[in-house]
Amino acid sequence: MNLPAVLLSAFLLVSVAQADSLTVMTFNVRYPSPADGGNVWENRKDILVESIRKYQPDVLGTQELFDFQGGYIAERLPDYEWFGISRQGNHENEHMGVFYKRDELFVVESGNFWLSEDPDKAGSMSWGVSLPRMVTWARFRDLEGEEFYLYNTHFAHRRQDAAARLNSARVIVEDIRRRVPAFARLIVMGDFNSVPDSDVHELLTTELVDAWESGGERSGPETTLSGWSGNREGRRIDWILYRGDWRPTSVQTVDHNLDGRYPSDHYPVVAVLEDR
Repeated sequence: MNLPAVLLSAFLLVSVAQADSLTVMTFNVRYPSPADGGNVWENRKDILVESIRKYQPDVLGTQELFDFQGGYIAERLPDYEWFGISRQGNHENEHMGVFYKRDELFVVESGNFWLSEDPDKAGSMSWGVSLPRMVTWARFRDLEGEEFYLYNTHFAHRRQDAAARLNSARVIVEDIRRRVPAFARLIVMGDFNSVPDSDVHELLTTELVDAWESGGERSGPETTLSGWSGNREGRRIDWILYRGDWRPTSVQTVDHNLDGRYPSDHYPVVAVLEDR
């Protein structure tokens, strides 16, 4: 190979390396409620696993995850590790479980805080919520040494919890400003139980960008609530927000199902964030 060809090959390799991307998914997996009838965990667990396998996220934030559900997902998808604790600070109920590809990402540090007036107190509640609400976060490093932060959360769900959801957003913004360097890449994702024209979205997007709204190819229903039945209309309450030198090349609400059986009462959302 002559010198110009060698230089061209080197240039192409560098260009490919600079076009690295990160695939992220948020997924409210629905806790294993016996009241779900035909949609109980046993009937949908393999459809849920296939929904994740199909899109191969590098990192996945789940909500409503019980410990044994996390174990099942990790067993069926052995490329992934996961971590997280429950609302009460143990492993007895719903986790904000974070999954990541063990051969591609390394957890530098991780932790949890609660969406309350006492964020460091496990299980703490404020503003009249019915359940503790929390964030599981991590600082990841990839194989090239690049780092990013991830926050995974689930806001209060009742109609009367509007003030609590806004206060929860304030707690997250305050934590970001304290914990995450201004230049650092950051993803905040989860089930916010709020719509895009809410004060919650307005506050969070003073710090972050909504991947669904920021360009790139967009597909799937805008609603993120499957209702077990494949709803195409409704509220978009599951978001992937980001900050840093990324651009979303695609964002999709995933309506994967098997003969009309859906993996959850929520659709997962997946975004591909490419280096700028």
